[in-house]
Amino acid sequence: HCHLPTHNHSKTNQILSPLFFAACLLLHLRVCWMRPLLPSFALPNPIKTPLFFSLLFHPSSAAASTLRRPTPLFLSFLPASFRPRSFSNSPPTMAIPPKLLSSSASIATTSSLGSNSVDHGLAAKLWIKFRRELHLAMYTPFLVSLASGNLKADTFRHYIAQDAHFLKAFAHAYELAEECADDDDAKLAIADLRKAVLEELKMHNSFVLVMDWGIDPAKEVIATSATVKYTDFLLATASGKVEGVKGPGKLATPFERTKIAAYTIAAMTPCMRLYAFLGKELQTLVDLKDGSHPYKKWIENYSCGSFQASAFQTEDLLDKLSVSLTGEELDIIEKLYHQGMKHEAEFFYAQPLDQPTVVPFAKDHNHDGGRLVIFSDFDLTCTVVDSSAILAEIAIVTAPKSDQPQPENQIARMSSAELRNTWGLLSTQYTEEYEQCIESVLPPEKVEFNYEALCKALEQLSDFERRANTRVIESGVLKGLYLEDIKRAGERLILQDGCSNFFQKINGNDKLNSTVHVLSYCWCGDLIRSAFSSGGLGVVSVHANELTFQESISTGEIVKKVESPMDKVEAFHHILKNYKDDSKNFTVYIGDSVGDLLCLLQADVGIVIGSSSSLRTVGSRFGVSFVPLFPGVLQRQRECIEGSCSMGKSLSGTLYTVSSWSEIHALILGW
Repeated sequence: HCHLPTHNHSKTNQILSPLFFAACLLLHLRVCWMRPLLPSFALPNPIKTPLFFSLLFHPSSAAASTLRRPTPLFLSFLPASFRPRSFSNSPPTMAIPPKLLSSSASIATTSSLGSNSVDHGLAAKLWIKFRRELHLAMYTPFLVSLASGNLKADTFRHYIAQDAHFLKAFAHAYELAEECADDDDAKLAIADLRKAVLEELKMHNSFVLVMDWGIDPAKEVIATSATVKYTDFLLATASGKVEGVKGPGKLATPFERTKIAAYTIAAMTPCMRLYAFLGKELQTLVDLKDGSHPYKKWIENYSCGSFQASAFQTEDLLDKLSVSLTGEELDIIEKLYHQGMKHEAEFFYAQPLDQPTVVPFAKDHNHDGGRLVIFSDFDLTCTVVDSSAILAEIAIVTAPKSDQPQPENQIARMSSAELRNTWGLLSTQYTEEYEQCIESVLPPEKVEFNYEALCKALEQLSDFERRANTRVIESGVLKGLYLEDIKRAGERLILQDGCSNFFQKINGNDKLNSTVHVLSYCWCGDLIRSAFSSGGLGVVSVHANELTFQESISTGEIVKKVESPMDKVEAFHHILKNYKDDSKNFTVYIGDSVGDLLCLLQADVGIVIGSSSSLRTVGSRFGVSFVPLFPGVLQRQRECIEGSCSMGKSLSGTLYTVSSWSEIHALILGW
């Protein structure tokens, strides 16, 4: 909000006030446009992070005393008809149901894609926003084979030929951008970048000698369709042929021509940033000291200081050229950047490979081959908010007030105040006992991987989870919930970024022989089914607990099916027994908490998403190794031999960690 000058003794103030207001309005619009580009963070689970929510919502907190906020994200899944009417005026105490308090903090993670600072420029924000395409490029069979050092020379030769065709067009696009730029500094920067590309072409020529090819492959290998699509896109953009944009004719103003320069750099920046990132990433993961890696020179070229500087210079140029653009023009910048990222991933996928690779999993699981069985946890693996917190909030906001009479023919319910208090007591008790239980099951020192010992320890946790659920039932906090309200909440449930797209692609792939099962502690399977059906996520088998209903109103009882780690792993084995040929099943389990640990280890590939400290503490103490997924994929690719190339096997003691669902998508489905 702008505080405009109120004194009017100066004509200057009368002039500056409207200008000041206009400047503030412009700033507000710019911030509103940029907000979608900021990295999206998962909302911390109120069950697992009660301190955060007590600070944010408790009426006596310092934050609550100074802030009056709109409906929070946590309540955004609820129909407006049963949100508290007074919420925007007085933040109520948040319901904190007693479930899995210490198993995970926030799902939000910061990966090597970039930090989460809001001080990033436009180029950095776009790089973070389109990390899905980064992962798709990273996990291509071509790049994984190159990084692991076992890419066949013929494939690399083909790639060098395609890259030479591309770089010639890339250099020409810089040349066209330089002609459009109006600023001398921008012209000089673009000229320097073009010179760097020409130097890169010389590096490609050196491969002819190093690899003993005899003749430049670019002279005998024509550009493929993927290469042509990419180069046509760059040159069309540099020529002003952008959808919805008037081309820079002879009478174009300097500003119009500068926009074309900005658009061109937006289309080119993804290439520079992606290669700079891959160079540094592979330099870290690959041992180049002994000189045995066949593609050492390629990795060194893109990890060297001069190339890194060129990438930063390109991003800086994009930031500067975009400063004066309008919101609509910035939308075009974003679209072109995204197109560039997609072309990069397509370019890598288009390289022909005649060798076994570990990625993507889908290539080996068609209807003529084995079955891919995907298991996933639900709460905070798929979702942003824990389902028990959702049920608690529905109960509180739909409960009668203490002075409000209840119909005699309906199930008696506690008042909203009583419910809030009861949830708080249950939560406190759960928190204390959970932490004590985790401490009690840990061996005094780290041991070698021992699955049987881990099972025995987690039996104690299973007993604790069952007692906690019994307390919830006996408390009556789940009485009187309408099934319709629960389903509507499920339909509006916010899933993790990339989760919906992954399951849509899985179920929409007719060639893939796969099944999907959700194993969850959730108290109400209807909530999960509504979330998946409303999102168009296809057929998913849900294995969870169920609330009981009388005439579509919950009785407060829970049909207990999946309450503990032992229940989950029992369901896991029961599902696999129903498939005829066990030898053809390849299993993947995706989870985020201690409750998933046994299933993660039983699967051929166990994938941990999120940053659960208790999961890592318990697993590590019992000898489980947690390996970032990409380095793990490279190690498996190095071990590939002709006719045998698998990512993992059950009970190996190794679990793979990821930063987002886009990594899972790239690993399993590819492009």
